[in-house]
Amino acid sequence: MNALRDSLDFVIDRIVAADWEAVRCIYLEGISTGHATFETDAPSWEEWERHHVADSGLVARSDGRVIGWAALGPVSPRRVYRGVVEVTIYVDSSHRGRGVGTALLAALIALSEKRGIWTLQAAVFPENGASIGLHKKLGFREVGRRERIGQLSGAWRDVVLLERRSKSVGV
Repeated sequence: MNALRDSLDFVIDRIVAADWEAVRCIYLEGISTGHATFETDAPSWEEWERHHVADSGLVARSDGRVIGWAALGPVSPRRVYRGVVEVTIYVDSSHRGRGVGTALLAALIALSEKRGIWTLQAAVFPENGASIGLHKKLGFREVGRRERIGQLSGAWRDVVLLERRSKSVGV
């Protein structure tokens, strides 16, 4: 994939192993908010790669520094769900609100459609209004809410389910 130049002075490109430490730091920053994921620690690069669709990770770079990332993860090993994936996106706190998340998610949508993926889904804590807004801005719709689906730090948490159906793949 060729790097895409954005008018806000960053590029979107594929994640490579050399990006992992920066990606991991951004992930840990998101984890620390308590509103990004049920995970409590970031995995190793190898483990992260095993749990994501091959070559689906993207990074946003500004002046050579990773400022955000996004990736696709399979929802099921069953063949019938091969075109359904989960979206993950994180932006460094010092770069939020500057279009980085929008550019990453738009690039991830385009990549997913080139790969024949027809449905993107996301599960977002309801307290994370910025993430819900970002997904809706790029065509995701709220399809439900899973109440008390899991515990984080001893507290039951809900997640809002969002979905985007491709208008060009699987129609």
